[in-house]
Amino acid sequence: MSIDEAPRRQRERPEGTEAPPGGRWARVRARWQPGPWNADATALTVLTLLLLLLGLVMSFSASFVPAAEAGDPFAVFRRQVGWAAIGMVAFVTAARLDHRIWRGLAWPLLLVAMIGLALLLVPGVGETRYGSTRWIGIGPLSIQPSELAKLAALLWLADVLERKRPRNGLPHTTEHLLIPALPLLVLLAALVLAQPDLGTTILLAMIVSAVLWVEGLPGRIVATALVLGGLAVAALAVVAPYRIARIRGWLWPERYPLEEGFQLLQSRYALGSGGTFGLGLGSSRGKWHFIPNADTDFIFAVIGEELGLVGALLVVALFSALLYVGLKVSYAATDGFGRPVSLAVTVWIVGQALVNIGTVTGLLPITGVTLPLVSVGGSSLVSTLLALGILVAIARRPTPATSGAAARGGHP
Repeated sequence: MSIDEAPRRQRERPEGTEAPPGGRWARVRARWQPGPWNADATALTVLTLLLLLLGLVMSFSASFVPAAEAGDPFAVFRRQVGWAAIGMVAFVTAARLDHRIWRGLAWPLLLVAMIGLALLLVPGVGETRYGSTRWIGIGPLSIQPSELAKLAALLWLADVLERKRPRNGLPHTTEHLLIPALPLLVLLAALVLAQPDLGTTILLAMIVSAVLWVEGLPGRIVATALVLGGLAVAALAVVAPYRIARIRGWLWPERYPLEEGFQLLQSRYALGSGGTFGLGLGSSRGKWHFIPNADTDFIFAVIGEELGLVGALLVVALFSALLYVGLKVSYAATDGFGRPVSLAVTVWIVGQALVNIGTVTGLLPITGVTLPLVSVGGSSLVSTLLALGILVAIARRPTPATSGAAARGGHP
């Protein structure tokens, strides 16, 4: 544009209008900026930080003994702090972005997750621990693709259903809901069960069900799916000898005190010995090789032993508060993508916590599911913090004025 053309174009601008300050980058920033900070976003952030801080403290306490025997008592804790730093970067980044940006990333994330799950089926690629091949080693790091699959599945399904939403304002038909959801669940479940990992498969079913329920799937179909899902889980438990052993150890741990029932009995001993106020931070006896997987699947038993009933109830209270705020955010969501995503994230994290606590206390069979934000595990920690960051962004729902300004390309 020449020097003479600039004044002419400026004169041609309609009277009373101004160019958005900052130019193109300001318009991009306004387009992907969420609404103002509010009480729900603050509550979610505080709950996340409290659970993360508790997890770092307890991960050091629960992992100190085996790490010290391996030569470095801080090895596991140091690695967990590194994962927490990466996860907090993901949390803060997601919380500062408009949640709708994840619609464009849903397909790539799902593709990456499926490729990772498929690579685990290739002999020699995955790392096998405790009879299950769930991890891919990348240098000193171990990545668990199923953790990314949880987040990718809910983002992808919410995006597809939003694209298929009828323009006349009517709700989805049952066919519209089930056609994308069932193939997704079957494919992911087949890949995860091949590891094998029944616990994550159950969580994936919970996530998909949450999205379908908030989108209006009829109650009779939800009930039917629950019954069929229960029968499928029972069938999978029967065909696998190690799952039958877990059920025996769950139902009759006293009959198998040195075999299938050992882990559950030791967990109960730890919880019982903690009393009301616990033995004191770092004073757990169960973590001295009495409780298998004390820093991952059974970290809640160490919490109960060291912090007592008060500490255990505090953990339950934090996840209960997370459930309340997450449901509140989902109810108040202003768009058809944020509503199912917020509910699915809430159901995923709180549901996983309930399953973990249920297995540690003996209310449920052992499934190998960790306690979100608290158990040791890098992939789980990062994916959970990223999901919570997206939930915070949805909580920062734009006001009508903000949405209009963003749509016009200007500042709120």
